[in-house]
Amino acid sequence: MTGPLFPTTSKHCARSTGLFGCLLLAILGFTCLYLRYLRFTVLMMNLPIATKPEPRHEINLDDSLNFGARPAVQTSTSWKAPIIWEGMFDPRLYDQRHTEEKSSVALTVFAVGRYLDAYLKTFLTSAEQHFMLGLPVTYYVFTDLPDKVPNITLASQRNMKVIQVEKYIRWQDISMMRMKMISEAIESEIRHSFPYVFCFDVDQEFKGRFGSDALGDSVALLHAHYYKLPKHRFTYDRNPKSKAFMEDGDFYYHAAIFGGLWQNVKHLVDYCYLSIMEDKINDVEAEWHDESHLNKYYWIHKPSRLLSPEYCWDQSIGDKSDILVTRLVWAPKHYNTLRTG
Repeated sequence: MTGPLFPTTSKHCARSTGLFGCLLLAILGFTCLYLRYLRFTVLMMNLPIATKPEPRHEINLDDSLNFGARPAVQTSTSWKAPIIWEGMFDPRLYDQRHTEEKSSVALTVFAVGRYLDAYLKTFLTSAEQHFMLGLPVTYYVFTDLPDKVPNITLASQRNMKVIQVEKYIRWQDISMMRMKMISEAIESEIRHSFPYVFCFDVDQEFKGRFGSDALGDSVALLHAHYYKLPKHRFTYDRNPKSKAFMEDGDFYYHAAIFGGLWQNVKHLVDYCYLSIMEDKINDVEAEWHDESHLNKYYWIHKPSRLLSPEYCWDQSIGDKSDILVTRLVWAPKHYNTLRTG
């Protein structure tokens, strides 16, 4: 016997109504989400596109060097350090990078005795025309005659600091003791304000761009008179009693210019000074004084960047075929009247 028809129909209707309600709620929920999506999309279409900044990748600028641009000369060392010649680099790339990184440079130069009158004004005025233009530079002038330092006009972000030093009787001592004075200046002041230090001889004149392409961790200069000669003609110190003694080497470096990050320059000058003092204790003097010790240092601690003789050229050299631009030139030497001892 079957039950009454009405109650069964009522249950079926109730179940259908429940399912329909759930379905309706689901549709309404989906519709609301969709409408919100459409509204968001419309709003975004009316807004400027905001692009996520690309992560900054530090590109090594030396990767842009064209090592094949100068086939007649050596452009790289056996330890893969570049030797910088005209035509190998784009100066705009280096200037832009160092401007962005807010690089600044301390330049040290010694003008002692007659060297001040003979060379300092020309050195400084030519540096203002060619050295690290666009970057903050402070000239650290070491002299025994501070009152005679010429008053030259300096560009914006360029400064000069005069440091009085003792005048040694022998020019050899002046040359060697500068290492100690540079170290003291780096420790007391330069390290707090300048990432880079460049050290120059004063008897030189800037003639062309000497820019940020020369900056590096540890920078050495190929000597203009030796870069083409075989190694057996390099004038390393051959005295086994000297701390500068060398039987072999990579290149012959010129002490007229050296530089790099302040930490590396300080390490170099400290090494040279301690070696010079140990030689003095042993009554020894290296053949080419601080330059001999500098060559020994670079033999042990390879420089990361080498400057070609274009960065310091002697115009008396007859063969100029490799020199496309002279950035710095030797001033005429008058050693018989300028040097003492």
